[in-house]
Amino acid sequence: MISIYLVSAVVLAYLFGSIPTAVWFGQAFYGVDVREYGSGNAGATNTFRVLGPKAGAVVMFVDIFKGFTSTNLAYLIEAGQSTSNVQFVNYQLALGVIAVLGHLFPVFAGFRGGKGVATLFGMILAIHAPAALLCVTVFIVILLTTHYVSLSSIMAGFTFPFSIAFLFKTSIPSVLLYGIAICALILITHQKNIERLLKGHESKVYLFKNKKKKI
Repeated sequence: MISIYLVSAVVLAYLFGSIPTAVWFGQAFYGVDVREYGSGNAGATNTFRVLGPKAGAVVMFVDIFKGFTSTNLAYLIEAGQSTSNVQFVNYQLALGVIAVLGHLFPVFAGFRGGKGVATLFGMILAIHAPAALLCVTVFIVILLTTHYVSLSSIMAGFTFPFSIAFLFKTSIPSVLLYGIAICALILITHQKNIERLLKGHESKVYLFKNKKKKI
């Protein structure tokens, strides 16, 4: 049954996801549209590459919050109808995906968005916090050892389905299917990064260097 709560949650999830954090932050504090540099994407990875780790961290955390908040709009739906645990998680998954689509195709930035990894992580954090923390650990370890944000994001994304299937052994099939979908989405949105990684042309990010990359 379609209710005002469901419609409101869907609309809000897309609008939250559509907030172009990288674009607005870059323009407000650096006078730069990150989409005009680096990979051309309006996401945390390209912000790290173009504006440096401090700006990249701000964008990443806001984008994570977007995904987390949008996913938890399921509580708004629950306020309008009784739901089982499985139904509630399915609502979370649907709203999280809508937020990611908003990030990929933001109405506030001419539908030119980022790759959605940080927003995906916020969604994972809302649905399965232990798996999300494991993904963070993998991301940090890979980033500190290789200095590739894209590779760190890819490996963290692939950690989620494996962890929920073999480590946490989820009993909700849709969560596992979502994890597999994450892998497919990451491969699709990171094709150019993967090509650059294979050719050795991918830019590196050094978290503990204060020097900002020149544009």
